[in-house]
Amino acid sequence: MQIKEVSPKKALEQVATAIPVEVKKNIIIIGSLAAAYWLFEEKKELSVRTKDVDCVLSPYIQAIGAGESIAEQLLANGWTPITEGEFGKPGNDKTETDKLPAVRLFPPGSQNWFLELLTEPESDDQTDQKWTRLKLNSGDHYGLPSFPFIKMAIHNAKMTEFGIRCGLPEMMALANLLEHPKIKPDLIKDTKIKRSNKDLGRVLAIAGLSQESSWELRPQLWFDSIRHCFPDRVQELVANLGNGIIEMLSSPLDLQQAFETCTTGLLAGRNISVEQLKDIGNRLIVIVIEEVKNLNKSK
Repeated sequence: MQIKEVSPKKALEQVATAIPVEVKKNIIIIGSLAAAYWLFEEKKELSVRTKDVDCVLSPYIQAIGAGESIAEQLLANGWTPITEGEFGKPGNDKTETDKLPAVRLFPPGSQNWFLELLTEPESDDQTDQKWTRLKLNSGDHYGLPSFPFIKMAIHNAKMTEFGIRCGLPEMMALANLLEHPKIKPDLIKDTKIKRSNKDLGRVLAIAGLSQESSWELRPQLWFDSIRHCFPDRVQELVANLGNGIIEMLSSPLDLQQAFETCTTGLLAGRNISVEQLKDIGNRLIVIVIEEVKNLNKSK
């Protein structure tokens, strides 16, 4: 699917209007759209290049009921499932849970972007992607994917003007750093781009779009957030924090991939070079990541 220019404000308004009132409290938007909503706050007429609106269902204990309610209502109101690809058809009670398609729905009359439902992990001990089964009244079965550090991405999410919450850019950046303590070989489907490079590139994009004066507050924020979300894993997570960025900055190929994804995403249309992006990464390591490690040593 081709990445299109999407207005964060208009897309969020459309999603918020379509979601059943009783489960709005259970949904948090993350990803490029959420980051752009806050980072472009003074210029909300700006668009971001994205293909999906990631909607996290939280808390996990209410995710199945909320997900079923959302999917049923959207489908009844003209939202249409993605039908292309290996997982273009819904499953049934015989389909293995990890083989179920995700809930991915186009809004009525448009295929510029789609809504995708996810959930936070059932346990803080989760270390890999997991799926939760969603059963609709039609008999169709879908899956809710969860990833280990979604809990961090939605931590301290703020309410928008549309009555729906969005994850904060700094929390989503930290989630991506924790997700990629090294450059993994996994590629984005139908591309030669490593998923790690895209996600870590977004960390640099968020840093570059943030006021650098706010960076000085970030070490304490990040350290406190890790302790809050993963109290039993603080030493491990802080020790590895930023190693993926360091590895990426030392590899011209990986850095180039991060640059390409940034400049077709959050940094689209901005005059930035590979070297400038690398400089942002080096400063982030010194000003923020090393200070998080120092805070951990002082405890």
